[in-house]
Amino acid sequence: MAACSAVHCGLCHSAMAASRARWVCTAAAPRSWRLFGAMCLLRLPRVTQPLQKEEEEMMALMGQIELEKSHYSDHEIRKLEEEELLRKRKESGYDDEVSGKTVIMARDLEDKWEQKFLRFKAAPRMTDADESNNRTSLYRKLDRNLMLLVKQKIGNQELWLVPQVEWQPGETLRSTAERAMATFLGDHIEAKVLGNAPYGIYKYKFPRAIRTEDNVGAKVFFFKAFLQSSDLSQAEKKDNHVWVTKDELGDYLKPEYLKKVNRFLLDL
Repeated sequence: MAACSAVHCGLCHSAMAASRARWVCTAAAPRSWRLFGAMCLLRLPRVTQPLQKEEEEMMALMGQIELEKSHYSDHEIRKLEEEELLRKRKESGYDDEVSGKTVIMARDLEDKWEQKFLRFKAAPRMTDADESNNRTSLYRKLDRNLMLLVKQKIGNQELWLVPQVEWQPGETLRSTAERAMATFLGDHIEAKVLGNAPYGIYKYKFPRAIRTEDNVGAKVFFFKAFLQSSDLSQAEKKDNHVWVTKDELGDYLKPEYLKKVNRFLLDL
């Protein structure tokens, strides 16, 4: 029994040592796929989208229902009380106004508010950047999501991509994606990164001319962030860039790359 136990222990130790050796070899082996982190930076809508016909009809219906079931506000109650008081005074011919005393009534306030409203001028939904189709401007398509694309050199080609950089040892994929954003916009940018896990992955092989066993291709891990800075005047724009809607991505991205991005990019 003791001999069998000793043999069993020896086999276990050998198996563990072999497993550790395989792990060390795997860890020390060069990576055949280069890893990249990419940040899909979105500027959220600044104004609401125009209502559709059905939405306008529903809004009018709900407004009518709310009006019929609502109670009088304090201002409306005050206005009714003042109107009743003025009616009684007019009927009785009684006037107790004190000379030199100014009384501001609810109707006076409404007239004042009406004049203020007439002077108000809403900002146009169509900006100068919309009229000139300046896609480098952040102040366009105010009722839509905009995503940042940059022109980067990949091999001997310049391609439009989501900002991306190669992963470095010691980094998480999220920190790599954050570095990609900072590389283009600098440290002044304020953005809210959504989660620690990537939203998508794009995998491609290098051309055969440069492909080797240790350098097969690249895997790009996409993260998402919402832009919170309203002023990018201090941003370090180092390369060509555009802010585009989901419908405009096809003008810049290659079909396979676009297909991966569209899987996690919502435009509600």
